[in-house]
Amino acid sequence: MAIQTKTGKAFEYALLKEFYQRLKNPNNNVIIIDSEPYHTAKSCFEGFSEDEQGLYSLVSSAAINFLVDIEPRLSNSLSPEDTLQLEIVSDSEGQSGDVRDVLAIRLLQKWEIGISAKNNHRAVKHSRLSQNIDFGEKWIGIPCSRNYFEEIKPIFDFLTNLKVKDKNTKWTSIPAMHDKIYVPLLDAFRKELLRLDKENPSQIPQKLVEYLIGNKDFYKVIKGNNAIEIQAYNLHETLNQPFEKINPKAKIQKLKLPTRLIEVVYEEDSKTTLIVSLNEGWQISFRIHNASSRVEPSLKFDINLISAPHTLFNNHIFIGEK
Repeated sequence: MAIQTKTGKAFEYALLKEFYQRLKNPNNNVIIIDSEPYHTAKSCFEGFSEDEQGLYSLVSSAAINFLVDIEPRLSNSLSPEDTLQLEIVSDSEGQSGDVRDVLAIRLLQKWEIGISAKNNHRAVKHSRLSQNIDFGEKWIGIPCSRNYFEEIKPIFDFLTNLKVKDKNTKWTSIPAMHDKIYVPLLDAFRKELLRLDKENPSQIPQKLVEYLIGNKDFYKVIKGNNAIEIQAYNLHETLNQPFEKINPKAKIQKLKLPTRLIEVVYEEDSKTTLIVSLNEGWQISFRIHNASSRVEPSLKFDINLISAPHTLFNNHIFIGEK
């Protein structure tokens, strides 16, 4: 397992553990759902030294204290039967547009909130491009054109042939790789995204953001070295709900989804990154890269949110060193 995956899963476990310790009391019945993702995350957490575990716990505790203030349903139940279930979500959920890693659920209240846990990175998605991937269908439910697949075919045929000849061929051995591979692929992707938008007026911007950001509301908790950042993606107004007469201690506004694609351009002096600008303040970067050192007939996008609407709730908590 890659170190970034291990640290991410350890952080998920630390958040779940701090939720449990902070919220469990005689008046609040809290249980942890026993599952394979839970045991995997626990094992990753326990693989770190005691000092590192302590830092994960300290940062998670600060995040949980803040979330309890803005989500009163976490600590308030209707009755002893109103159990709060804590769960670590399977990675496969992310493929279907649900980016949440940790869930807190009250079945009796028909309520849940989710957390996307990020350890020192901010990428919103890692999506692939290949000859067989219809990004239009997969991302927004509208298939790509035949022209798009015909345009990218020579690029992926070239890569397939290189791999067939020698499976150890390195990307660095391809002369002018950026001009030969990255730029034509990004050009085809850009052209197809603009075509999809033109033929499906006002549909693409919203669907693209929902695919990239997540189709369910969530809190993104980003762990730094001595700080934590909490963002609230309240697209459908399911976050920040009161419990009976108990109101949250801070107000989270609804995030406006975009309705218009403004432009798709290359980042200045770049042959690897496209910038997609949408209305309502959304701007997203798509950086293409090879996922491994050896040539393979697929490439990966590292997708990042450059800017979001000013209504995006964002809170920084700074933590002194231990």
